[in-house]
Amino acid sequence: MVQIPENPLILVDGSSYLYRAYHAFPPLTNSAGEPTGAMYGVLNMLRSLILQYQPTHAVVVFDAKGKTFRDELFEHYKSHRPPMPDDLRAQIEPLHKMVKAMGLPLMAVPGVEADDVIGTLAREAERAGRPVLISTGDKDMAQLVTPGITLINTMTNTILGPDEVVTKYGVPPELIIDFLALMGDSSDNIPGVRAWAKRPPRRCCKASAALIRCMRNRRRSLN
Repeated sequence: MVQIPENPLILVDGSSYLYRAYHAFPPLTNSAGEPTGAMYGVLNMLRSLILQYQPTHAVVVFDAKGKTFRDELFEHYKSHRPPMPDDLRAQIEPLHKMVKAMGLPLMAVPGVEADDVIGTLAREAERAGRPVLISTGDKDMAQLVTPGITLINTMTNTILGPDEVVTKYGVPPELIIDFLALMGDSSDNIPGVRAWAKRPPRRCCKASAALIRCMRNRRRSLN
């Protein structure tokens, strides 16, 4: 059982919240016929999170407009995803205003994604001795988990510490990046090592961990 430290810095993946709310809540509209369903869902989730943990410091982070450095590295990055629906896009600016009206700092950094910003903030807070709680549904964030950085998925009510990451993925947090590189990530249209991901999941997890450790030990010996 993961124990959430008292008064953690809460980092919210606003973009993850936005898409989850859009698909989870009905297509509500206001009196002017403008879409509000995703906005309603995000604000409700934020309110519940803040009421539950009563943080003194929290930041809501969204993806900025435009391409990121990953698009430059790999031209097919997320290329399989359909464009953002117009009724969702129309809710972004009003949502940003509402988040700020709640008194919550909002960040969106051009050229990088929300999870890049969250990762930077989490590591800096950890170095300063501040416990961190990251609220997201993004599996990539598992790489950030340490005894001082915890993940919570409010939609499934699951909390991940270091032991829970191993239980779920078969590798510890520090090997998540290497694990996903071997397996690939279909949600981001990133291919893995050919034939590697066709193995049974649990067997593949164990084999990945063994291979990654072998590669890292090899690099250390060469250095």
